[in-house]
Amino acid sequence: MYCQACGQVNLAEEEFCSKCEAKLLVVSGGMALEEISFDGGDEDDAVSFDEHLLERISALEEALRRATETMQQALSALGKQERNILINHTGLTALREVLEKKQLVGAEEWRDLWKAKLDDQFLALEKRQSFVAIRERIAGLFRGPRREEFLQLLEDVEFALYAFDVERALKLLKSAFEMDEQNYELAYFIGETFFNEGEADLALSYFARVLEVKPDHYEGLVYSGVIFHQQGDAPRALDLLKRAVEVYPDSFLALFSLGAACASEGQLSHAVIYLERAVKIDVVPQALFLLGSAHYEMGQLSKAILRLKEVVRHDPAFEEAHHLLGLAYLDRGWNRRALESLVKAQQLNPKRMRYGDLVRYLSGSGSSPLPSVGGEAGELLAEAEKQLSGDAPELSLGLFRRALEADPRNPTLLLPYALACLRLNQSQEAQAVIARVLELDPNDMLRATAYAAMIEALRTEGRFKEGNGFGLRLLDEGDSPFSKTIAYYEMAYNLAEMEEDLDRALDYARMSLEHAPDELRQFPLAALGWVHYKRREFGEAVDFLARSTELASSSTTLTHLGMALLATGEEEQAREVLDQARYLGVGSDSVEQTLMECLKDSTRLHERVRRVRRK
Repeated sequence: MYCQACGQVNLAEEEFCSKCEAKLLVVSGGMALEEISFDGGDEDDAVSFDEHLLERISALEEALRRATETMQQALSALGKQERNILINHTGLTALREVLEKKQLVGAEEWRDLWKAKLDDQFLALEKRQSFVAIRERIAGLFRGPRREEFLQLLEDVEFALYAFDVERALKLLKSAFEMDEQNYELAYFIGETFFNEGEADLALSYFARVLEVKPDHYEGLVYSGVIFHQQGDAPRALDLLKRAVEVYPDSFLALFSLGAACASEGQLSHAVIYLERAVKIDVVPQALFLLGSAHYEMGQLSKAILRLKEVVRHDPAFEEAHHLLGLAYLDRGWNRRALESLVKAQQLNPKRMRYGDLVRYLSGSGSSPLPSVGGEAGELLAEAEKQLSGDAPELSLGLFRRALEADPRNPTLLLPYALACLRLNQSQEAQAVIARVLELDPNDMLRATAYAAMIEALRTEGRFKEGNGFGLRLLDEGDSPFSKTIAYYEMAYNLAEMEEDLDRALDYARMSLEHAPDELRQFPLAALGWVHYKRREFGEAVDFLARSTELASSSTTLTHLGMALLATGEEEQAREVLDQARYLGVGSDSVEQTLMECLKDSTRLHERVRRVRRK
């Protein structure tokens, strides 16, 4: 056997060359090495195996050399780019410091505007990637006479998206659609863009055009069905979603949407069928929760408990699942487990204790009117509040920021913006905005509301002691009964949550009640009840919480009352109160909102589409 590296003759049974120690390879059968050629013909033109092998090795070496050079060039370019980014960042930091020293711009204003622009650019980047992926299909479907003009519009759209100008890109897309209204891919892309911008009605008109041209279009069926469901047109929604399931029976999103729509319409047995099929495809906590809720409403407690336990196993922070699981345990008579689940729900979402009660009450009080907002800022404020109460609350933040660009020191804009940030779990941003409100030297009502919101923002981060520091500041700055009520109330709740120094918490709650005007008495009463509950004085807890609910019911106070009743052994009454609490708090996370949020998860949607089409 000849060594392929040095040509040394070796015994047939040898594994390595006796001369150069290279691993021996069998490259031919019984033919001698000299007899191997690669032309099959003339001996003069024959190429030996050695020569062929060396040629291949040389080619590989050349390719490796070029790849190495290319890699070195890329690393060098990356290093230069990193250095340029550092230089630019340093320059921007210096510019910001100069502007701040000259009091031309504030740190919060700079950061807010930076974040707003960054969000807009990320959105444009996402749309550009989506458009690039679909552009060839849009061009291929064009059937009009002005093809060159149409292609130029598509190119202009891409350039607009490269310039992060989504608004101009959308105008160009609409112009392109006017040239080819049969182009269902273009209609779908425009409709999806409007949907993500919160313009459901405009989106629906384009999805309708998609379905006119291509009746079995997956995204068109699902998007249209969900929008009709959100608008309250149940028959059309169910019809479209059923068609989507018929055409794409293995689609998670179609099954989940149809199941959720059926559940919303009270068709629980149908909802269970579709949701069971959906969770077999993908174990999504929202789908499992809706399935568990349907089983609970049907009285199938064992199945409900099984599904809800799956929810909290996959998503331990799913507060509503813990709450409903507690109710299911209570119906089974498992009081200890019920109380554990309800306590867990409260621990997971302490924000719910006051955001929906005190801060909202204060911000909506008319006893001390805030400055008016007019012009463009007023229009943006109205639209932001509409989005905040609708199915796309996250879109409200951008509208608030645009309104503040026009009127940056108006508390009527700043306070709702801060409260919107709290609702959407943007605690850091909320704190920055609240600080801007406090810099304006506000009146008593506005100051108390701002401090309550600041304490709430800190509470969501578990910074209870720091929150009580702001409570003490409110006591120093505001000497009215109103301010004292708020300060003592917030500090009592914080101490109760920390479960340390409950004696002081009880004193704070009593002082809050002592100073409370009639319109605020339900809040210190609720605080007193909660502190007594934490002190395991359940009889007193029931008394104060019941008095609070008589003045004004809220899901938070009713939940606390139900927990206290359960602790005293009043199971039937506890069940009634907890049911009231559940239905009173349903509006914040409706089925429609859950559907819209899931539909906006474009990654999951497109993943499902690709999986279905491959099959």
